[in-house]
Amino acid sequence: MKSINKFIIITTLSLVSVTSFAQSVTATGSTLDEVHAKIAAKAKEAGAGYRITEAYTGNKVHMTAELTH
Repeated sequence: MKSINKFIIITTLSLVSVTSFAQSVTATGSTLDEVHAKIAAKAKEAGAGYRITEAYTGNKVHMTAELTH
């Protein structure tokens, strides 16, 4: 019974550690289109999809995205 519990705990912890290593990318530029294109290019280079998690504008546009595999 102890070995089954250890197996379940180890399996759960390994799954948690894999999901916690999501990679984020950021880009800045003059327009939303320019920055979105930079994010898309970085995701393509990594062979991943992406989900935009943050975007704001001021003097420049800043965007953050999480890469998804």
